Parts: sequence; C-alpha cells; structure tokens
Amino acid sequence: MEELKHECGVAMVRLLKPLEYYHEKYGTWMYGLNKLYLLMEKQHNRGQEGAGLACVKLEANAGEEYMFRERAIGTGAIPEIFAAVHNHYKDYTEEQLNDPLFAKTYLPFAGELYMGHLRYSTTGKSGISYIHPFLRRNNWRAKNLALCGNFNLTNVENVFEEITSIGQHPRQYSDTYIMLEQMGHRLDREVERLYQQGEAEGLTGMDITHAIEGRMDMSNVLKRCVPGWDGGFVICGLTGSGESFSVRDPWGIRPAFYYVDDEIVVLASERPVIQTVMNVQSTEVNELKRGESLIVNKAGEVRMAQIVEPHANKACSFERIYFSRGSDVDIYKERKRLGYNLVDPILKAIDYDIDHTVFSFIPNTAEVAYFGMQEGLDEYLNKLKKEWIANHSPLLQEEELEHILSMRVRTEKVAIKDIKLRTFIAEGNSRNDLAAHVYDITYGSLEPFVDNLVVIDDSIVRGTTLRQSIISILDRLHPKKIIIVSSSPQVRYPDYYGIDMSRMSEFIAFKAAIALLEERGLTQVIKDVYHKAKLQDRLPTHEVVNYVKEIYAPFSDEEISAKMVELLTPPDVKASIEIVYQTLEGLHTSCPDHPGDWYFSGNYPTPGGAMRVNRAFIQFMEDEYLHRSVPLHI
Repeated sequence: MEELKHECGVAMVRLLKPLEYYHEKYGTWMYGLNKLYLLMEKQHNRGQEGAGLACVKLEANAGEEYMFRERAIGTGAIPEIFAAVHNHYKDYTEEQLNDPLFAKTYLPFAGELYMGHLRYSTTGKSGISYIHPFLRRNNWRAKNLALCGNFNLTNVENVFEEITSIGQHPRQYSDTYIMLEQMGHRLDREVERLYQQGEAEGLTGMDITHAIEGRMDMSNVLKRCVPGWDGGFVICGLTGSGESFSVRDPWGIRPAFYYVDDEIVVLASERPVIQTVMNVQSTEVNELKRGESLIVNKAGEVRMAQIVEPHANKACSFERIYFSRGSDVDIYKERKRLGYNLVDPILKAIDYDIDHTVFSFIPNTAEVAYFGMQEGLDEYLNKLKKEWIANHSPLLQEEELEHILSMRVRTEKVAIKDIKLRTFIAEGNSRNDLAAHVYDITYGSLEPFVDNLVVIDDSIVRGTTLRQSIISILDRLHPKKIIIVSSSPQVRYPDYYGIDMSRMSEFIAFKAAIALLEERGLTQVIKDVYHKAKLQDRLPTHEVVNYVKEIYAPFSDEEISAKMVELLTPPDVKASIEIVYQTLEGLHTSCPDHPGDWYFSGNYPTPGGAMRVNRAFIQFMEDEYLHRSVPLHI
C-alpha cells in the first residue's frame, strides 16, 4: 500500500554487425537505438526521477564526435531523451535518414554501443547532475568512460580515501562520481601500460593507438577496482574506443540478465524485459553471476570474466516480493507461493469462518500473492468438503449436499486506487484528509457487521497509508474484523544497497518495538544498544556487529504485530484489526534462490551494512529519542 522507491534500472545494447546489416534486415539502422528505448520503457517501474542514455560510434574520424549522451529529469524522462535524440535528425532529408552509411558518418547517436539508465534517488539528492550515465572525457578515445549503475556503496569513504591517497582530487563526493574517477584512473593506467608495450614493439602514431584499442581488456581495470567495493551493484560502462562491460556484486544483491546472439548483445535489470523486447524464451536469457562481468571488446568479441570470487548468495528477496516485474516466470510462481504460505495464519485469524469472510488485495502489486492465497484457501475448502461428504454421505439430504458444494472462497475487489496525492496540495493539516481519499471502496461487497475482511498487501514498511487511509476507508464497509496480510515479513531494518527504505525511526515495526520496551520497563535495552553501537563505531568495519537486533529480541513477531495494530488503528475505527505477516521461513521456502533478507532479519551480507545500521540507530537516539520531553539519562 506504500510506494517504495527502489533501486535503479540499467539497459545495454551492443550491435555486433554494421549498421547496414540492420537496415537491410529490419528496415532501419536505428535497430539498436529502438531496442534501447524498449528496454528502458519496459523498466520504467524501476526509475521515475530521471533517465539517461549514452552511445559510442566505432568508426569516427579524428575531429568528429564519437561519444554521445542525453539526460533528463522527471517521470517523462524516457520519451524526452529519445525525442532529443531524434531532434538531431529533423533537418536531414528522408533519403539521408534512410542511408545507414550517411548516418554512421554524420549523425549523432548512430552508433554500435548503447547504454541506458533509469534513476530512483536513494540519497535524497536530485537534479540533472545526478542523472546517469556519468562521463569522463579525454583526447585519447580509450580513456573516455561512460558509467551508470544500479547500486549503492556502503564504503564510499574508503574508496574516496584510496583515490585521494594516490593524488586524485575529486570535485564531488558521491559514490557514482568517485567510482567514475577510480575506474577512470585505472583505465588511464591500463592505456598507458599498453602504450608502453606498443612503443617497445616499435609502434608509432595511429598504429600505437590501434594497438591499444585492439588489446584493451576491461577485466584488468575491473579487477583493480571492484574487490574494494562494499555494497550491492550492477555497474555498466562504455569506453570511447568501443569496449562495453557490466559487472555484478559478489553477493548477487542486485540483479542483471543478458542475451547474446550473432547480431546483438543485450543486458537489463530484469529477465522478462529482455524476453519481450527480443522475443526470446526465458531459457535463452542468462543471469549475470556473482562477481562476474560481461565484456564485449571493440572487435565485438563477447566473453565472461570472473572479476572477484563470489561470496555466499545473498540475492535480494525484495526483488521477488515487490520490485521486479511479476511477469517473470519464476517471480510469478514465488509470489503465488508467498500468498499460499499465509493460508494457515489467515484461517486462524478469521477463526476458520470461510462463510463469513471476504478476501481481497491492495495494491495491484499484491495481486499475484492474492492468487496464491486464493488457491490455498480453495484447497482448504475442498478438503473440508471432501471430509464432510465422506463422514456424512449416507445421511446427507439434497439441500445439505447443495450447500456443501456451493461453499466457495468469497473474493471481491473492495478497494480501488482513485487519485495520486500531489505534494503541492498535500501539505500541513490537509494532507491526512486528502490521504484518506486515495482509495475508493466497493460498497455492498460484504455484509455489514457480519463478514470479516481479509486484505493482502506485499509489504508494510511505514504504515502511513494504512493509518491515514486504508483502515479507515475499509471500516466504512462495517466489517466485523479487518485482517491486513503482508506477503513479506516485518520490515525492521533499513536497506543500504540501493533501495530507498525510510529512516529506521519511520519503520512501524521499529516504532512498535521501542513502544513495547518502554511499556514493559525495558528501556535499559535501548540504552545498552546505544552504548554498544557507539563503541562499534570505532571498530574496523569487518568487526562490526548489528546490535540493533537486540531491540526486537525480547518480543515475538505476534507481540510486535499486535503493537503495530495499536499504533496504526485510528481512534474512530469500529472493526477489530489484526495484522498477519509472512514468516522468514515462509519467505525462504517461497524464494529459495534469493536468500537476502536483511530488511527483515538484520543479517546484512556485507560488513558495511552492519556498520550503517548501527550508525542509523545512533542517529535515531541523538536526533530524536534523546530530545523527547522525558529523555532517558544515558
């Protein structure tokens, strides 16, 4: 019910044939550009704050531009950047635009290498200067670098110290810019190494340039940079001399998929996007492995390189629950399983009264989990019917039999999203009133004061929409009881690998745990965690432990859920409220290949994650908790 701003999206296209080939076969030399547009548009869900693209032309003459970029901000950024590209062509004749040789020689963005990026800010920073791709320019083609990524580094301070220790002076302090400068420096060194090699062989002039570009191996650059990065990432890049690459973090936190044939190499953040755009089967699309890089050199030779040894698999489970498109063959099954796994606790919450319960879902992203829940309920009901008939078959009257056979799971669309709040009219006291009208309800969809209402969601993070809108508006239907079901476990910890999950103090699970500690006279736990976190802040990152787990340790999941209900239920609501959460075990059985669960368990896959969560708790204590009207004496 709450929109989470999640990690960015990436797309890459590398044409392996001359532009004339695509013009002859597909009717346009813009084949690669068009594919990039589709890959980006199909991933629009992954970034709506801005978008950018870069292009490299392989055979430009000296004095001609060979590296191009367009960027824009806002939800309409994708069509805007592609319109800007096509705007370059408005003064040319139709004959010129239909000539691939003319395009390759004279037109911008008529290249063989393309890269696109969709941005969601995870740092709170916005503006065109933060939109990827980033460029590092140089008069040597091989030293030019365009970079974009779906990532967040937890140790940007260490990378900054490394590059400044060798004499660099970065003009900005952001992970993308610092990463660009680090990789750019290593790219410079690699070019210089190849220059010296060519010089030793007696090469001069353009011969040495061609030798450098023909021998460039981006794995040498990546191996000097990637092992020092702590975080989740898929980084993509192009060089001015025609190398393209993508590399994935060694924990597999952030996703990437690719497709290769004899015409094209395509990479994107999601598998079904490639399937749709390239019209291929899921078995033809490969997943980039942990610590692996996909590299295409200037000659169009494709290879895989292991840049850093893979660590334990910690692929992001939230990708499967919420972020990635539900049209993926495996994600669809997993989301259904998440809903199916919740049937037993749901039945317990409604006291097994199927006859007087209506089932629904909010928002649309929870629909697939809803289908799984519905299948599980149908199985339960069919089992009941079978047992009843078996036990009473000799005595059953026709009316009883008809009643048994007519028993069904009652499913309705009880809530529909009506408007999206605009921040310019949603300030101050008016905001809550407007929020209450984000959803419309379907009146008459249940029997007032008799029926229970079960509504499944994919996640509950802050609980803001529940309190301000959902619970109150569902209560207008006058259900006897409202059960809010989350297909994910309780979100207890921030993410530091590219997902914009609010500050820790905004998590409803965290608020509930703090409230329980205060109510039960356990405030010493809060003080102890603060002291431990402060001490940890002085330790090397690899020695840090996540002590914030101790905030939740005294309570069961059910106790925290019950406290959440108290905090989230508006005072005028008449129905009783219950929240049912997925268990960690249920999550792992549903998504067995994506065990990364740090948002729920606090088990961060990298040392930087534990360091960041301790700092977040220190910030909560010093910025908020200690400034309450009755502060703790710490």
